[in-house]
Amino acid sequence: MTGAPDLAAGCRNMLLNCAHLKAGDSLLIVHEDPALGWYDSEMADALADEARTLGIEPHLLQVAGPEVEAEGPRVDAASVDHDCIVYLARLGDMDRFEASTDNKTRVMSYARDASMLASAYGTTEYQVFLDLKEAVNDVLLAADRISVTCPLGTDLSGTVIDRERENAGDVKVRRFPMGVPQPVSASTFSGKVALARYLTPTGSQPYEPAALRIDTPVLARVENGRIAGFDGDKKTVADIRSHYEFVSGKFGIDPDAIHSWHAGMHPACAYEREAARDPNHWSNTVFTNPRFLHVHTCGAYPPGEICWMVLDHTVKVDGVVLWETGRLRTDTFDSIAMCVDKWPVLNALFATPSDRIGIAE
Repeated sequence: MTGAPDLAAGCRNMLLNCAHLKAGDSLLIVHEDPALGWYDSEMADALADEARTLGIEPHLLQVAGPEVEAEGPRVDAASVDHDCIVYLARLGDMDRFEASTDNKTRVMSYARDASMLASAYGTTEYQVFLDLKEAVNDVLLAADRISVTCPLGTDLSGTVIDRERENAGDVKVRRFPMGVPQPVSASTFSGKVALARYLTPTGSQPYEPAALRIDTPVLARVENGRIAGFDGDKKTVADIRSHYEFVSGKFGIDPDAIHSWHAGMHPACAYEREAARDPNHWSNTVFTNPRFLHVHTCGAYPPGEICWMVLDHTVKVDGVVLWETGRLRTDTFDSIAMCVDKWPVLNALFATPSDRIGIAE
């Protein structure tokens, strides 16, 4: 087995607890070229080694990147004879690629390297965070009114009109680790959201330039789930609007649509790089950390194409705090408290949450 015992535990967590593989099954591991900087080679090798130990037959397929048109047919053809496809590759996040492997178990890994998989982020039993997701969903879907604020001036609120719970059977890709609750529809939300640091892609479709640096925070005005304007430094506002015009024009989508939002809930999510090294990699990795709430914008569909990353948000549900300055409260709602009682490991994780988030504070 490649790596330390904890890496083997992370592999088993993904293969057994998330993918529900068993001896005799066949596994395709789709992994990106490590030179692209998103995934390392050690994790792919470790998964293959542990699969063999478990009696699962692994096959490795390296892809060049997230370009669906170029790589999709290769992966589609290779998937035919396998029971499960694990994506150590951004292709697993590409909406247009989902239909090509229907009826297969598919897992998208947000653990980007062996160290993340070997940490509590990758080794905490998958079911723990499935249960926590449902507990948080219980709170959000039962709400009448939700408000979101942050230290930079975010002040957004709205009513919950879509109370339909996601059907796990309809989810085409299992996310590993599970790190966010069901998105909250933004259609009734109004107010303002502070945009700072970067605008980044959502992982839905690739485009370049992928991110826009924001040196001076700007307030986005929101009216019933639509961008009504931006207030702040004139050049920064012009750059933001230009970025929206570029992305919406590329894909033929509504630039002012805000589809939904959700906040991270996995306290073991740690980001060890500097965000400036690759803002796209940063936002699409650190989003499961409870200190971030992200908003899906630019496109009237989930997850849109441009992400707003809100740091140290406070979320109140009917006046009761659920997230408090970037910390998910486990004691203010019964469903979450009961989940923590069921899974004591959550106490330890939330007592010492990771503050390694890739940005200087």
